[in-house]
Amino acid sequence: MGQILLLAAGFVVLVAISAASVLFVNEARNDSAWVVHTIQVENQTNKLLLEIRRAESAARGYLLTKGPEFLSDHQDAVAQIIPELDKLAHSTADNPVQVENIRTLRTAIETRLGQFAQEMKFVEQNEPERATALVREAAASDTLNTIRDAAAALHEEEDRLFALRTANADRSQKLASTVTIAGSGLVIALAGISIFLVRRESRARDEAEARLRDINVNLEVTVDERTADLREANDEIQRFAYIVSHDLRSPLVNIMGFTSELEELRANIFRRIAALAHAVAEPVPVLAPDLEPELGGEDGQLSADFSEALGFIKSSIAKMDRLITAILNLTREGRRRFEPVRIETRELIESIVKTLTHQAVEARAEIHIAPLPPIVSDRLALEQIFSNLIDNAIKYLKPGVAGKIAIRGRTKLGFAVFEISDNGRGIDPKDHQRIFDLFRRSGTQDKPGQGIGLAHVRALVRRLGGTMSVSSELHNGSTFTITLPIQWTANARNADS
Repeated sequence: MGQILLLAAGFVVLVAISAASVLFVNEARNDSAWVVHTIQVENQTNKLLLEIRRAESAARGYLLTKGPEFLSDHQDAVAQIIPELDKLAHSTADNPVQVENIRTLRTAIETRLGQFAQEMKFVEQNEPERATALVREAAASDTLNTIRDAAAALHEEEDRLFALRTANADRSQKLASTVTIAGSGLVIALAGISIFLVRRESRARDEAEARLRDINVNLEVTVDERTADLREANDEIQRFAYIVSHDLRSPLVNIMGFTSELEELRANIFRRIAALAHAVAEPVPVLAPDLEPELGGEDGQLSADFSEALGFIKSSIAKMDRLITAILNLTREGRRRFEPVRIETRELIESIVKTLTHQAVEARAEIHIAPLPPIVSDRLALEQIFSNLIDNAIKYLKPGVAGKIAIRGRTKLGFAVFEISDNGRGIDPKDHQRIFDLFRRSGTQDKPGQGIGLAHVRALVRRLGGTMSVSSELHNGSTFTITLPIQWTANARNADS
């Protein structure tokens, strides 16, 4: 918990440092940009003044020498003055003080440019005296002073802004540095605490792993012992079931034999009873050995009860014989070793359905098989699983209702999921677990069976590493879902089963 809180605190600190650093760095960048802007304005002002002085100097040189180079230089300087003034005005458009200074400067510059034009005109008209007089007049006027004063005001305002913006930039840089240093120190402190906690947790983990290794060693020994005990117990149970089932056959055969003898003696016994009953009245005719004597009254009832008792005995013997046979089959199946092979489940189920065609036709059942995923598993076990489920689906359809049985399949996370659905009589939800118990059945017992099939199916599914479930309601059909590994391998459990 402490490490989680520490990591959370470190994350919050890093986020705060990053946000503050970004904020202050952006602020410092903006302040630096304004400082650069101030320098650019001052440079632009100086460039404008330089062009004005160049125009003044070239005009005077042209008046004195009439040299064409002075005229060209003067014209070039005059052409540059207004564009440079516009650039300066654009750069200072956000400052009302500078806007007013630019307005004053523009008026004075436009006046001086008009004077320049008049001077050049007098020179072209070959009136140098008038041009010289105009130069003196311009020098004596306030135009040049106005230009110098406006330029000085521009410089003064920019110097003020330069000092302010430089101070702001320095303050932003100091704040950014302070935040970075403080944050770095805090991160280093958190890192030191984290290292301490990690080392402490590492030592605790190493100690826990050492204890766990000791426990695992003891656990493995215990598990091996318990596994050996379970294997021995399982083998003993299987041997016991086989011996009991085999030994039960001997008395069962004797009972069956004596029951048959009783059935054969029955005719002689009741023939003698009939003879004694009619001895006084009249002679009894001799009957063939296979003919049943006619008895009346209590003798007739006794004969009927005797026949009924023999029928119950024979029925019970047949049922016990089937149960013993089923137990022997389960015992043999439990000893069988499963062998994984690749199985095309659709082809397997189609072959099973063909063997059940007669039952399906009698039940008016349609069996639809959807595409099914192939799997690697034990073929015989799958045949027993699907044969039992499809046979049950046909057996327990609703009387007089056309049956519909659907077999579907899909894959999910390394497993194949098979569903066998029907529109039969359904199963009461309270019996969903009961039907998987050995010798237990649900619903009306009007169909032959010993209550072993679904228990055997679930045991096979578990041996194949899968699960089995049922979804059903009375009168609404049933859906049995089987989940099996797509790639099943024979493991130790299979070997020990």
